[in-house]
Amino acid sequence: MRINRLAIVGVGLIGGSLGAALKQAGAVNEIIGLGRRQETLKQAKALGLIDVIADSPEQIAGAEVIVIATPVAQMEDVLKSLAPYLGDKTIVTDAGSTKTDVIAAARKILGARFSNYVPGHPIAGAESNGPQAAFAELFQSKNVVLCPGSETDRAAADFVSSMWQSAGAQVIRMDAERHDRIFAAVSHLPHLAAFALVDELANRAEAEDFFRYAASGFRDFTRIAGSSPEMWRDISLANREALLAELSVYMNKLGEIAAALEESNAEVLEKIFSRASDARRKWGKE
Repeated sequence: MRINRLAIVGVGLIGGSLGAALKQAGAVNEIIGLGRRQETLKQAKALGLIDVIADSPEQIAGAEVIVIATPVAQMEDVLKSLAPYLGDKTIVTDAGSTKTDVIAAARKILGARFSNYVPGHPIAGAESNGPQAAFAELFQSKNVVLCPGSETDRAAADFVSSMWQSAGAQVIRMDAERHDRIFAAVSHLPHLAAFALVDELANRAEAEDFFRYAASGFRDFTRIAGSSPEMWRDISLANREALLAELSVYMNKLGEIAAALEESNAEVLEKIFSRASDARRKWGKE
């Protein structure tokens, strides 16, 4: 698999790392970067993540593949700006953390070209963002979920799959609704929990003392609270229904723990903690 011209919209951690990985693998000839901030694009070019800075969406015409790696709330506007310049065979894919909302936008905007859209989600990231955080090894042995539907061109889906494999990733295909339900539980909810805890402590009068004495457990649990607020605002709202359902389940579990504490019920606490500990160790080994 080799791409002659690749366009990346949003050359931050994910988009920039994809560019770096494909360059390192020798899988692309030229990468065009498009984004909201020229300063960011200039930085990405200086770092070797892209080759050409696009001043307007018109300059992506002729790209074989376009990867949209912006926050999910921007994707509808991005698709609208790109649509007039797409060729009949141009493959469009994305790296958004939610899928049903982006798929709905793509179906509405792309029309007859919707079959060449391949919904994607690389399961990789860090609390840092921007092109300076990008690195070629980000996707090594990481999962990338693709959510092609019945209307998706099989060759386009296979091409996007090969692209991610060239970047070092393992590709999994999944139904979009199932994707959003799963990631509401294992990704979006943990971020909300981390943001909530840090925000609550930061707003206490004695916040400085709490953070002074916080150690590795707090650091590990709250690391993801350093992630992009804009990105996680968009993800939370985009996957609102699934996330609200998971929040309800999680709050019920916290309520179960609170009731055990009120009753000094050591047996219930130990059962919950033991089940969680066993499941976490098993997952860690896998």
